[in-house]
Order: sequence, then C-alpha cells, then structure tokens
Amino acid sequence: MTARSLRSGEDADEFDVEEALALVKEDNGAAHRAPAPPPQASGRAPEPHAHHKATPWAEARATAARAARAVTRGARRAPVSVRLEDALGLTLAAPLDALTDLPSFNTSAMDGWAVAGPGPWAVRDEGVLAGHAEPAPLTDGEAARIATGARIPPDTTAVLRSEHGQTDEKGRLHATREVVHGQDIRPRGQECRSGDQLLPPGALVTPAVLGLAAAAGYDTLTAVPRPRVEVLVLGDELLTEGAPRDGLIRDALGPMLPPWLRALGAEVTAVRRLGDSAAALRKAVTGSDADVIVTTGGTAAGPVDHVHPVLGRIGVELLVDGVKVRPGHPMLLARTKENQHLVGLPGNPLAAVSGLLTLAEPLLRTLAARPAPEPYTLPLRDEAHGHPYDTRLVPVVLRGDSAVPLHYNGPAMLRGIAAADALAVVPPGGARPGQETELLDLPWASAGIGVCFT
Repeated sequence: MTARSLRSGEDADEFDVEEALALVKEDNGAAHRAPAPPPQASGRAPEPHAHHKATPWAEARATAARAARAVTRGARRAPVSVRLEDALGLTLAAPLDALTDLPSFNTSAMDGWAVAGPGPWAVRDEGVLAGHAEPAPLTDGEAARIATGARIPPDTTAVLRSEHGQTDEKGRLHATREVVHGQDIRPRGQECRSGDQLLPPGALVTPAVLGLAAAAGYDTLTAVPRPRVEVLVLGDELLTEGAPRDGLIRDALGPMLPPWLRALGAEVTAVRRLGDSAAALRKAVTGSDADVIVTTGGTAAGPVDHVHPVLGRIGVELLVDGVKVRPGHPMLLARTKENQHLVGLPGNPLAAVSGLLTLAEPLLRTLAARPAPEPYTLPLRDEAHGHPYDTRLVPVVLRGDSAVPLHYNGPAMLRGIAAADALAVVPPGGARPGQETELLDLPWASAGIGVCFT
C-alpha cells in the first residue's frame, strides 16, 4: 500500500496526519517524494484554481500541531531534569508536589513583638531574628522583639506590629489597639502541607513558578525538553554586515529567526548560511539531528529555489505544500525523519513571519507541550484589504478595544511588523472597519513567558 500525500485540502479531509504516518510504516518505509514545484506566480491575483493544492490557513496550523503530537509519543520527547535556573519557559512534565509544609514552622508575618497573654508585657532582652533556632517559650505577660519571617516562640498569643505598640517609662509594652489571638502569625502549613500538589503537569514555568518551586524545596524540575531547531539560511544574495550594495541585500532572517524561535520555546542549536547550493542543502538536511529544521527562502519555483527538488530527491513526506495565506503562501511542512520535521519559510521577511506563525508556532508549541493561546478577536478600526481567495495576515497595533492595521505590510517589508502588537487574520475579501477579526499575538507583545528570549 502506498501512503497518500496530505498536500491538498481534499486529501486532508479524508486522512489526518497520524493515519498517514501509519500508512507510511505499513509501506515498509516507502516515503513520499516532493511534487514538482508549482508554476512561478505572476504579478496578478491568481485564479481560484491556480494553487488549489495549497492547504487552507487554519487547516495548515492544525496539521502542524497534529504532526508534533505524533512525535511527542516517541522516546525522544522523554522528560528531562532541569536545574531551576535553566527551567524558565519549559513545561512541567510531572506534578509539582510540596516537599515540605509551607511555611515549615510558625513564622511572624510582621516586624514587632511576639506577646503572650494579655498586656501590658515585660519585654525580654533578647530579640528573635529570622534564620535563628527556635527561641525559648514565652510566659504570660512576656513579649520579645521579633522580625518578619522569624520563628514564633512557643506559647505566643499573637504578634503585635511595631506601629501598634509603645513602651512606657518602665519599659513595659502596651498595645495601642486590640490584640486578636493569632494575629500576624503565619501558622505552619498555612499555604500547603507536604505532598500537596502545587501545580499539575503541563504548567508553564514562569518566574513565579520558579519561586514557588524553590520555596517548596526543589533544586531541579522535571520538564518537557525544548525542541532543538537548526536554521538554514539560503541565498547567495545575502550580506551578513554593512549596507546593501551591488545587488546584494542584508540577511534579515538570520538575526530575526533565532530569538523568535526561542520565544516560541525552541532551543536554536545552529544558524547555517548555505547560499544557493542544492548539494549543501541536501547535506545539511540529511545530516541534521535537530527536532525541527527551518529553512529560509527557496520554496517557490525560481531557478535557484532548491527546497522542493532537494526534498523530492531525499524522499520526504510533505504534510503541507503551500498555504492559502498572504504573504507566505509557498511555505511548506515536511516530515523528514520519524522524529524530525522541516518548516520551509519563504525568503521575503514578512512572508517568513507568516510562515513562522502558521506552521512553526503550532509545531514548536506542541513539541514543547505549551498550552495553546486562547483565540480572541477585536474590531478593526480601519479597513483591512484582503486577498480575493486567501487568508491575509496584517500587522496591527492595539489601541483600546480595537486593532489598527499598519502600513508597510508587503511581503518584503519588516517596517510594519516591527511596530506591531499582533497580526490580524483577515478573511478572503478583506475586513471592513468595526469587523471583529481574529488576532495572533506576537510573543514579546503579550504578557507572559514569551518575552523571554534566552
């Protein structure tokens, strides 16, 4: 039996990715070959049938997530033990259970005096400081100076705050307001008891989670490992420094992609510049041990667009071959090995961003076991022009309760996305002012772990 490709919308309606993977195994390793590159696009809007094999935008994102779920069941995604200082942004692979009571002893919640019985109180000469051994018990009518976080002396009735007490000429302590039994004492186990589950598996490790884990006695966390990504930058015309000159342009994707991929939860293991060499591309793809390979450029049908021919020669399985989205429709997703995928991004910078958010984001998010962001919409303040047949991703800024489309949103432009808070998902035909439109947050513009790039 020969496994069927999922390149077309019709095929995707009949088979999901996991079924296709099973068919590949039944075929004793027979793999798909990449199809011939599509005809080079003209400058005018395509007819509906011109790229009918491209996958609808929402379906392409779902396919990327399903492909990652097939991998997460394999041994290569086994949990790892990570020191706290290296765990930020990972996902817990095991429950975070308290290793001790919190607090682990009765502590003072305020600076002031530990008092026993009704006042006034005779003040003990020795105070009680945090980090010291348990102090001697108090007797009725006795008080001791105490610091926040210090152990409460046995038989203490309450803690009297510094601002609520005063001493007389004989050195006796008086309360300036009523003292309630147990006030400003944090009893042992108030927050949790040893063995209580503090967080379930699947929780994202934020700075607050690191603090909770440390307070609960952890030095390491059991987490889902970051997916390892290798970036292959293609193109002989790219400069790595200086101003564009002599028909050459600066490489914008080499500096942009690694921090963006890290913000999506990946570990970028290498950024390699291969030029326009089919042989170098083939060697890099077949020799990579990364979980995900990201290529830039070369996905269309030009004379030096080598991605499709190379993938065809090595016999990969194309899961997505073109997406009905602008910019970036020649993007692709391929399964290159049992536990490895390749995301082919277009070479134009904003088109590459579209590919990142369409294919790389759901793939990496699922591999990293991060929760999917809650979809949300906002009304557009201004009209957003659409493509006749495809979804369009338009940079926007958020102003109050609306989204404002930005100019400079052509496929080769970064000026709009550099100022943007999100991308608006504009349906075919465009969106009018006031129309509710789905938004994709940029990782550094949303509140959360995505702001961490390292």
